[in-house]
Amino acid sequence: MPGYELPVGTCLDMCPAAERAQREKERRLHRFEVVPGCRRDRPRADPQRAVKEYSRPAAGKNRPPPSQLRPPSVLLATVRYLASEVAERTDASCAEVASFVADRLRAVRLDLALQTASDVETALVLESALAVLLAVVARLGPNATHGPVDPMLLQAQVQESFGSLRRCYALGAGPHPRQATFQGLFLLYNLGSVEALHEILRLPAALRSCPALRTALAVDSAFREGNAARLFRLLRTLPYLQSCAVQCHVGRARRGALARLARALSTPKGQTLPLGFMVHLLALDGPNEARDLCQAHGLPLDGQERVVFLRGRYTEEGLPPAGTCQILVGNKLGGRTLEDVAMAEEEDEAVDRPTTEGARSSPGGCELPWARLEGKHHPSSSLMCLDAGRRAKYDCFRLHPQSSDYRVNVCVQQTDCEL
Repeated sequence: MPGYELPVGTCLDMCPAAERAQREKERRLHRFEVVPGCRRDRPRADPQRAVKEYSRPAAGKNRPPPSQLRPPSVLLATVRYLASEVAERTDASCAEVASFVADRLRAVRLDLALQTASDVETALVLESALAVLLAVVARLGPNATHGPVDPMLLQAQVQESFGSLRRCYALGAGPHPRQATFQGLFLLYNLGSVEALHEILRLPAALRSCPALRTALAVDSAFREGNAARLFRLLRTLPYLQSCAVQCHVGRARRGALARLARALSTPKGQTLPLGFMVHLLALDGPNEARDLCQAHGLPLDGQERVVFLRGRYTEEGLPPAGTCQILVGNKLGGRTLEDVAMAEEEDEAVDRPTTEGARSSPGGCELPWARLEGKHHPSSSLMCLDAGRRAKYDCFRLHPQSSDYRVNVCVQQTDCEL
């Protein structure tokens, strides 16, 4: 509207009193918002727990008055409440939590768009809201298609959140201490997208040189190339929030790696590979998950410890198994809360950066038997490596014959070296 000046919100509650009264009257309160212990047939809104719900703007609908809009400080407090009190609830399913949090965060973004706020305040609220949304969506895991939540709607809301935040970065001068982190999150969430990569490459060189963006670009490059060894090695080092953003691509990356293994190793009589190698290479959560992955793609097992690659047996049906991703995502909070991660004001540093020795040894210091094949060797499976100053030849496979960057752990005299 020409000449219209946006107001400044004056509501100091997470949910305006008028909305609380109306929703209480219409019995539209969520169970997270009612006074504890009240009667089910007469729920009462708790001012300390009720959060403004999203209401779609419509043509001809009056703009909300300032008394119905929450200022940036209250919006930030609302996001903090959702992160600390709602997202961490143990008495509700992940789907119910995600549905509630996503709707309330959508209302946060709408309130922010309907009022005047500085670029710094806007970015701070949008960053925190997006961090919480990424985390609750990632916690849905493989059960995202069940319960009161639409995965496609959640995906659209995440993309919408990225769009709002990146427009804020483009229009304002800042400073935005977490911009590199969230630009990297945008690329990780859209892994393999040409458009997303193009947007990132258009950023200033100084911003692209930040560690968070360099890591995201490296992950995207490994994903595009099908470099499973490098990709999952990088994914192990990502911080929690970045791991949440990339989780939706893990299943597809594992399927692609398994398909390349099948093409390289399958023979009419079959070759076997230790499931422990699969667990290590694909960052799976244990042998059971490796067995499920192989069986979901038609690969038979030899006992409980090895998979058999028989020519013509590998198949792909439906979506790739999502997996639990405890190693790649769930275990990375490291004693912190979601509130700590979402409300941080500085760039997150990578966790679990491998040391020189740690990168060459298996968890718990056990021996990795890995890449030595049984039966007839694949014609392209001879590689050379140096071990303790001596040149030795080991039988292993390349995940991609045209790239020397792929690495496979090989057990040599109880010592792991990388090819």
